[in-house]
Amino acid sequence: MFISFGIKDAIDVILVAFFMYHTYKLMKSSGTLTIFSGIVSIIVVWALVSQILEMRLIGAILDQVISVGFIVLVILFQDEIRRFLVALGSNRGWRFLYNIFKKKNSDAENQKYIAPVVLACMNLAKKKTGALIVIQREINLSAYIQTGEIFTADVNARLIENIFFKNSPLHDGAMIIADNEIKAAGCILPVAHNVAIPKELGLRHRSGLGMSVETDALVIIVSEERGAIAVAHNGKLKIDVSAEELQLILSGENEV
Repeated sequence: MFISFGIKDAIDVILVAFFMYHTYKLMKSSGTLTIFSGIVSIIVVWALVSQILEMRLIGAILDQVISVGFIVLVILFQDEIRRFLVALGSNRGWRFLYNIFKKKNSDAENQKYIAPVVLACMNLAKKKTGALIVIQREINLSAYIQTGEIFTADVNARLIENIFFKNSPLHDGAMIIADNEIKAAGCILPVAHNVAIPKELGLRHRSGLGMSVETDALVIIVSEERGAIAVAHNGKLKIDVSAEELQLILSGENEV
């Protein structure tokens, strides 16, 4: 007896594999991979007991657990689910389809903003000038760009320093960089209410961490009081980052 396997079945397998891979990446980046592994284990045990071995009593119990599992998942992973839906609904969420038909730019072209950003952050930290720089990743940040002064400019260290100069009208908000260009400054970001944040860290750090929870953006914070650089990404905050570490994080060689 042969099992028929057509094109539709192959597409089905590919889509499931794609979904599981990106779910794994999302859980790993958010630090909830252990919980996700436990849920997968429960599903495997349920399929084995209820569908294969046909154990009625424990199968009935697991059936009830699985039936309310969706609600439990929503409660446990509400932040991750929100980020996933925002990414899915954004224009950039489908960028991989576009890249199939068009060759990607070189890494040097895609990351040409790194050097001026690192240089500007070093100078701002030396002068103890506060700064908040958001770098767009996959999730579109148009909603946050609209909260500030919108303009388009090449990423330039001197320009960044002038925008965050203490007497500048835009220095209190955040600058957003997307597609190797400065898109806006003076933007308003969501504030994190995490009680685990050290008390000596101010509103900039809470805003940067809040932005990293709501989106997948990478946020650089320069402390006005301490003259130190911090980086927030995927709900994690790394403080006292050196220039070398910042360059490695921006290039994707190091994680926060």
